[in-house]
Amino acid sequence: MSEAVETPARRAFYDKIDKQNLTPLWTVLSSIITPEPKSAAQPYLWRFDEIRDYMIEAGGLITAKEAERRVLVLENPGLRGKSSITTSLYAGVQLVLPGEVAPAHRHSQSALRFVLQGEGAHTTVGGERTKMHVGDFIITPSQSWHDHGNDSDKPIFWLDGLDVPLVSMLDASFMEHWTSDEQPVSRPEGDSLARYGANLLPVDQKTRNLTSPVFNYPYARTREALETMRRSHEFDPCHGLKMRYTNPETGEHAIPTIGAFIQLLPKGFATSRYRSTDATVMTVVEGTGRTKIGDRTFEWKPQDIFVVPSWHSVVHEADEDAVIFSFSDRPVQEKLGLYREDRGNA
Repeated sequence: MSEAVETPARRAFYDKIDKQNLTPLWTVLSSIITPEPKSAAQPYLWRFDEIRDYMIEAGGLITAKEAERRVLVLENPGLRGKSSITTSLYAGVQLVLPGEVAPAHRHSQSALRFVLQGEGAHTTVGGERTKMHVGDFIITPSQSWHDHGNDSDKPIFWLDGLDVPLVSMLDASFMEHWTSDEQPVSRPEGDSLARYGANLLPVDQKTRNLTSPVFNYPYARTREALETMRRSHEFDPCHGLKMRYTNPETGEHAIPTIGAFIQLLPKGFATSRYRSTDATVMTVVEGTGRTKIGDRTFEWKPQDIFVVPSWHSVVHEADEDAVIFSFSDRPVQEKLGLYREDRGNA
C-alpha cells in the first residue's frame, strides 16, 4: 500500500479536524489493521522459586483479609501498568497462609485457579466447598460467590487466571462483597463432581449458564486420562498429548471466555513448530525442559510460569516426562471466527 505524502495543506486539515475529535483513517489504517497479529506482549518466564520468596515476604506485610486477595500480578513486560499477562487475560500468584481466609466476594470476571504448591486449603464456590490439591483446576464462574481458606499448617499457592482485561475492554465489570468473610456452605463437598463429572447428567438437567457446573477438576483424574492416552500412542507432533477441560453439559470449553488445557510431553519429546492467534499462559506441573518462543529459549521446571504471545512460534522439548497446564482466550476467538493456527510453517 502506498504511503500518503504529507503536505502543508494536509497537515493544516488534520489539525483542524482534530479539534472536532476526528482522525483521517488513511493516516492510521496500517497500524490498526495489520497483515498479521501485532501485540505489545512479549515472551517471558517467571521462576516460581523467586515468586514464592516474594509472596512469603508479602505475607509478613499484609494479611489476606486486608489485601482481600494477596496476589502478585504477573505483568507482561510489554504491558506494564495494565495488570495483564496477555492483551485479554490477567494472571497472578495467590498466597493464603495457615488460618487465613480470603473474604467472600463475586464479580463479573470469570476466574480459574490452578494449584501450584500446598495441600489442605479449600475454596468455596456457590455454597460448595472443595479441598485444593496440587494440579487441581478450579473454576469460579462469573458472578459466583467465592472465598478461600487455609486450615492446614502450611502456606498454599495457586495461579489465578481471569478475563479482567476483556471484561474491562467491554466496560462490563461489577463486584460485590459478602456480608461476612465466608459464605455459608449449602452443598456437600464433591456434589458438583458427582452430579456432572462421570459422563452423567441429572435426567431433567437444563443448562444453567455457559460455565461448567463442575468447578474442581482434580489432577489425579486428569493425570490418569493423560496416561491412558499415552498407552494409545495418541501423540500430536505439535502438542504431544493435549486435552482441553470441558463443560459436561455442552462439550464446550469449561469457561466461556478462557480455554484451559493440559498436556503431557514424554521424556525426550520435541514438538514441531506451532503458532496460534490465542496468546497462551503456561505453567509446569511436572518435569523439566525448555520452550523456544520466537527466537528466545526458556528453561523450565515445576511451577514455573511462562507466556506465549499471539502468533509467536513455539517448540517444546522435554528432558523428562513433563505435564504443562495452559490457558488462553481461544473460546472467544473461536466463537468470533478469529482463531487461526499454523502447524509447522511458522
